Parts: sequence; structure tokens; C-alpha cells
Amino acid sequence: MSRESKKPIDVKIFGKWRCDGITVEDAGIKQYISLKPALIPHSGGRHEHQRFRKSAVNIVERLANNMMRHGRSGGKKAKVISVVRNALEIISLKTGKNPLEVLVKAIENSAPCEEVTRIAYGGVVYPISVDISPQRRVDLTLRFIADGARQASVGNPKTIDECLADEIILCASRDSRSFAIRKRDEMERIALASR
Repeated sequence: MSRESKKPIDVKIFGKWRCDGITVEDAGIKQYISLKPALIPHSGGRHEHQRFRKSAVNIVERLANNMMRHGRSGGKKAKVISVVRNALEIISLKTGKNPLEVLVKAIENSAPCEEVTRIAYGGVVYPISVDISPQRRVDLTLRFIADGARQASVGNPKTIDECLADEIILCASRDSRSFAIRKRDEMERIALASR
């Protein structure tokens, strides 16, 4: 009896974009950007009750989770996943590159390195500059990208899909018109003044 040779299954994000071959150049956040292949990026929250487990969740799903904040998309994962899929499609058409590669570049460019915290010493509160942990850098970046897309779509004839795609493309090219890049520069400017 002959055995059939099983071919490895080629899993792509949304059945279109490959995850392998994408490199994260920022060594600090490399292990916190997961590019695990998944047909539909929806883990069902299995990472939720373990510390640092969210870093094992695919970066596309983490972006979708950040898009589910307050407003029309709050808690509607299926709706947000279709928004992210459409945004990745628009990025692919506009840039001609793998949109996951563009997303990773956007996260690298807009991840802040320093922020300000408050230290109380002798009844006086001082702002002091501190380095940001790699996990928080990725979290802040995803939040800034999602907030920028949401704010850009308010009172705008563009859809949220187009606004998200524009935000990611602007971040990837480190353009100061991007909300996330402006937030990063503002945080680092305040931290520099508080050294």
C-alpha cells in the first residue's frame, strides 16, 4: 500500500499575504511582533489570562483588537476584521508590497522609546523621563495607529478602511502627517525636556 505524500499547507493571512520572509529590524520589539500565519486572525481571547501572552498573538489581530475601542466598532470583531482586511488590500494596491511588511515597518517607525512618569519626592512631584518597555512600545503604537484612523474618518467622506490604510502607509514612510508619528514625536520631545 502506497502512502500519499502530504504537502505542507501554505497558510496566508486572509488567504492572500504570506507571513514568512518579513523581518523586524528593530531588535527591541522583534520578539513582541508575532507573524504567526493564520487564515483569519481571531484567537478567541485564549491569550487573555496569561501575562505577556498577547505578544504571541498575530500582529494583524492585535491591530484589529485595538480598532475595537469605543464607538461604532466597539466589541464587533467580525466587522473590524473586515475593516482590517480591506485596509490591507488598499495598502497592497497603493504600495505594491506585502501589506504585512508595510504594517511592521509602520510599527517600527512609530514606536516611542521614552516617556514621562511622575516621581513624588518630599511632597513635590517631578516629571522624569523613563525608557519604555518593548511590550508597551508595541501596545502604544497599535493604539496610536487605531486612534489616528478613527479620528481621520470622523466627518470625512473616506471610509475607516481607507483612513486606516493611509495611517499605516504614512507611518511606514515616517511622514509627519501621521497621527502616530506626531504622538511619538510629542512623547519623546516631552521626555527629552524632563531628563
